[in-house]
Amino acid sequence: MRISRFCLIALFLAPLSLAQDADPGRLTFEKTCARCHGSDGNGGELGPAIGRRLAQRDDRQLATLIREGLPAQGMPPNQVTDAEMAPLTRFLRTLQRRPGRPVVRLKVQTTDGKTLDGQVLNQGFDDLQLRTDDQHVHLLRRAGDRYREVTSETDWPGYNGDPGGNRYTTLSQITKANVAHLGPKWVFNLPNTGRLQGTPIVVAGIMYVTSANECYALDAGTGRQIWHYQRPRTRGPAGDASGGTNRGVALAGDRVFLETDDAHLIALNRSTGELLWDTEIADWRLNYFATSAPLTVGALVVAGVGGGEHGARGFLAAFDQSTGKEAWRFWTIPQPGDPGSETWEGKGIAHGGGPTWFTGTYDAELDTVFWPTGNPSAEYNGDDRVGDNLYSDCILALDAKTGKLKWYYQSTPHDLWDWDATETPIVVDAAWQGQPRKLLLQANRNGFFYVFDRADGKLLLAKPFVKNLTWANGVGPDGRPIKLPNQEPTAAGTKVCPSQDGATNWFSPSFNPLTGLYYIQTFEKCSVYTKRDPGAWESGKTYLGGSQRTDPGGPPERVLKAIDIRTGKIAWELPQPGPAESWGGTLATSTGLVIFGEETGALMAADALTGKPLWSFQTNQVWKASPMTYQFDKKQYIAIASGPNIIAFGIQ
Repeated sequence: MRISRFCLIALFLAPLSLAQDADPGRLTFEKTCARCHGSDGNGGELGPAIGRRLAQRDDRQLATLIREGLPAQGMPPNQVTDAEMAPLTRFLRTLQRRPGRPVVRLKVQTTDGKTLDGQVLNQGFDDLQLRTDDQHVHLLRRAGDRYREVTSETDWPGYNGDPGGNRYTTLSQITKANVAHLGPKWVFNLPNTGRLQGTPIVVAGIMYVTSANECYALDAGTGRQIWHYQRPRTRGPAGDASGGTNRGVALAGDRVFLETDDAHLIALNRSTGELLWDTEIADWRLNYFATSAPLTVGALVVAGVGGGEHGARGFLAAFDQSTGKEAWRFWTIPQPGDPGSETWEGKGIAHGGGPTWFTGTYDAELDTVFWPTGNPSAEYNGDDRVGDNLYSDCILALDAKTGKLKWYYQSTPHDLWDWDATETPIVVDAAWQGQPRKLLLQANRNGFFYVFDRADGKLLLAKPFVKNLTWANGVGPDGRPIKLPNQEPTAAGTKVCPSQDGATNWFSPSFNPLTGLYYIQTFEKCSVYTKRDPGAWESGKTYLGGSQRTDPGGPPERVLKAIDIRTGKIAWELPQPGPAESWGGTLATSTGLVIFGEETGALMAADALTGKPLWSFQTNQVWKASPMTYQFDKKQYIAIASGPNIIAFGIQ
């Protein structure tokens, strides 16, 4: 009997097919998952490819996802028994480990006569991202039958661009005359994310963006992905980390530095995304977490921790960029008997708070790190922490090499309103009373705008910058706020202004040396604070001592304000319609613009001298991030995180 060639192949493959069919994990997958995600996990009409997404969750989290689904995103719950779940999970991990797209190598000729031979990372009709064997990433643009290599001429190398914290640019292509022609050039979506809070950074033409425990490297001219690093999210961390917050990375040399939700600091190779080292900053089981961008300082990288609402003892630490070894640590809450402990009367010092969760700034000339600290724990009830509670609610000036304290300023002694000082302190050189001076600027959450001599910490100016301010009527010659009576939280509730969100918050300010104006998004609103017994501290739980709610008596308002740094007076303001729930920051330009995320969801440009709106683009997102700018291939871009997307704008 003649057997066809097809039958011979079928007979040969039959044992393999039977073996696959016998896998109980595969059978459960095909019964519960394949209809949407495809039998190979590469996606289908009803669901996305899942290989890469599996890395986001450990086995327990994966089981919860399968059983509970994501109904709001169209993924239904699935009834999977314990007996079925273990083999299903094992099978899913095989999908995760399968290689992605095959490695493709390409040899191309460039317009300057070079030959590049390397791995194709991504490409389009007119662009190509190629990594050569020396690990260098080449960003290429088609030019006939050759390619032209491109890069960024002006980078944005850290969270605020400038290590001194000022989001001010001298790039001059986008002006008052042409800003009306600004439009989106590309969009990159970060899957499985909410409202991104990070700022993209750009170095050598590559943009780095993050969500929790994830980092993407992108071609800054097209948004095409070059590499992606991901590790599973931690089950059970406290605070913002539990919601997937991450505000970005720092970069130095060939390393990208990222904080993880479980309070680790990791270093990645900036060309490949390969993990180089992983250092624990703190034990997340003690209510620590980490969400913000680190700060590179010389040969060190400085990182802080969150946990103020959870009773974690705050500290700031610096690590060797090459090895991850800790170089120094500064505790923001002293131990009993140490200097500063006399400002804590009671047991509250044991779980004092004072977190360092937001990115600080650096002055290379003075070799000083300026880092803002958070509120004390049991924040609405100060009965067990009588005193100023150092070093909560402070700007710390630390020696960059040793972490030794040079000076400090506490904006809200014995804070009862959650007004942490974690707003960006900006390093500025400017004339003060006719003489050049090294200044440090901060608009604080408590409603006061401060100017310091950053060399010695002398307070030069303190002025209110919001109208709704009831807790103090000024700052005295001794630098202490002049508090008003009857503003402490009570069991019945006390109305206090500004609100718990603050007169401003961590969203970024900027300063334009040409106008002498400081630009800040502000809140005009109040809170009703209620005092309660905080109870005993417990791992994994908040430690608040009460609660707060937005005062229903008056409509809150979001207002962009320009402050004259020499007088503290408001030069102009731009109120924005809406419920005052957005958290977008500002970018100032030498061409006389302020770029900012306005309350209704638009990215907007206003005249830096008058506040007159000149341009807007509606994203219909609630802002949680601040804009940045860079120049790539001789064109200026403005980029911002909007919802789950990174959007890059340029002149059309």
